[in-house]
Amino acid sequence: MAARSIRYSAKSHVGRVRKINEDSILALPDQRIWVVADGMGGHEAGDFASQTIVDTVAVIPPDMPPAELMRALRQAIMTAHDRIHLAAETRFRSTVGSTVVALILTDTHFVAFWAGDSRIYLMRDGVISMLTTDHSVVGEFVAAGEMTWDEAEHHPQSNAITRAVGVGETLDLDKVRGEVQVGDRFLLCSDGLTKYAGFKFLEAMLADAPIETVADTLLNHALDSGGGDNVSIIVVDVPA
Repeated sequence: MAARSIRYSAKSHVGRVRKINEDSILALPDQRIWVVADGMGGHEAGDFASQTIVDTVAVIPPDMPPAELMRALRQAIMTAHDRIHLAAETRFRSTVGSTVVALILTDTHFVAFWAGDSRIYLMRDGVISMLTTDHSVVGEFVAAGEMTWDEAEHHPQSNAITRAVGVGETLDLDKVRGEVQVGDRFLLCSDGLTKYAGFKFLEAMLADAPIETVADTLLNHALDSGGGDNVSIIVVDVPA
């Protein structure tokens, strides 16, 4: 799978309510890396946190072997954690952090890292699945079988996350990996989309929308549904 043949679309928008976009996104097709980060901490602090993640990942050089690339991405997120945590203590003097979802594609496999409640979905053979699990209060309810992910989006504590880059002395970064297939489509997004887009809607949109317009279509849906948060979307297609 040549890097230049990978097609993707990416959008980030402040939404209809917020004044500052605390989300940051990154597309590095040469390195086969895509990242969405959703900052928390208020004006300047949340933006700083998410931007620190993408800036740290952005310096990963291209043409690394897959195993080294995976280690480099994980280390970059860990480095960003330390930088954000230090700034929270010395500059902002408050809790500052960011979610992160990061995807690597190789010729045969995908690897994803995440912390927080931003998500990665996989669309394969017309069926959508969620590769990540939210590190959140409601995520624990879903894990216990008390509600579905779609129901969790409407829970009063839906925004209460339990893990974030920059929060706490150490970061517990989750990882999932698997084989890629021709025709796979990956969606990385912040909760500014998922609070308005359930599984059935995402499945329909990802099945039908062309790569050139799919991010715009999803963004417009979130904005038309209220746009109560920043919205960030990256869709990546695995080519034939």
